[in-house]
Amino acid sequence: MHIYGFARGATLAAAVLVAAPALAYDISGAGATFPLPVYARWAQSYSKETGDRVNYQSIGSGGGIRQVKARTVTFGASDQPLTAAELEAAGLIQWPQVAGGVVAIVNLDGLKAGDLVLDGPTLARIYLGEIARWDDAAIAALNPKSKLPAQPIVVVHRSDGSGTTFCFTDYLSHASAKWKETVGENVAVDWPLGMGAKGNEGVANNVATAKGAIGYVEFAYAKQSGSTVVHMVNHDGRVVAPSKESFRAAADNADWAHAPGFFRLLTDQPGAQSWPIAAATFILLPKTPKDAEAARVALKFFDWAFVKGGAAAEELDYEPMPSSVIALIRKSWSENLKDAEGKPLVR
Repeated sequence: MHIYGFARGATLAAAVLVAAPALAYDISGAGATFPLPVYARWAQSYSKETGDRVNYQSIGSGGGIRQVKARTVTFGASDQPLTAAELEAAGLIQWPQVAGGVVAIVNLDGLKAGDLVLDGPTLARIYLGEIARWDDAAIAALNPKSKLPAQPIVVVHRSDGSGTTFCFTDYLSHASAKWKETVGENVAVDWPLGMGAKGNEGVANNVATAKGAIGYVEFAYAKQSGSTVVHMVNHDGRVVAPSKESFRAAADNADWAHAPGFFRLLTDQPGAQSWPIAAATFILLPKTPKDAEAARVALKFFDWAFVKGGAAAEELDYEPMPSSVIALIRKSWSENLKDAEGKPLVR
């Protein structure tokens, strides 16, 4: 099911809106930095097509959750999904809007992207401080054909709370029982060692300037900054590169149909092609919004993104959600969203 005329064709819906600019609407959203490039691109294209404006502030997942709970924005965005119980307590629904990946990046002389392979347990041991040099036997065993430098490893991590950190630490918790027990997963953790940097830009800059450094960033930013990306051994024991295909494999292999409130993480998914540090980013919306019309416009925007935003997402190295998941999301909208009079918000 599509909303606001999409069932009859997106072009017709757009034509109606453009023909009546007086009905143009402004909506506000806030939250995760991970999807900012694609949300900004979508908002720009959508505004040109419809006249409606989507004002999105990338203040971090925690800030987005707080603002939508306080009903100070039309929608929130978070890379860390809320549990079904948390959603119920806050009167919210959530859904995955787009997927992407987090990658490890390094600064090692003579090695280019893909020349270095790591697996989850080894990456966790590096961030725990148990592996301190690049010529360690555990790294050498994964890279028999690469010449590894005999130099210390400089660990770089985020200093600010972020969904990128949540995804990365959740993966390390899957890979290492010790990591899960001593550090765990969250948007901010007590790092055992290393230097902190703010944002993806800060991590990438610190890695670029420190010989022997390793850090983690969103894949889209790694490509834009020209960072040396590490390939990973995935859940099925296969060496994979980060790409829209490996992100798609992770999203396709996730069991969204049996995920209450769409609470599903994409880290360490099975599948020969699955990228192991994949992530979905989520939208949060009140079940009974204060401004029903603003909520309808938000849904119209996100449905437009499902229908027309796939190419832009892939161009920016994100992966659109599978069609089967989009069908589940639209069903959730129709079943859970009501206006103040109890009438379905989607019509």
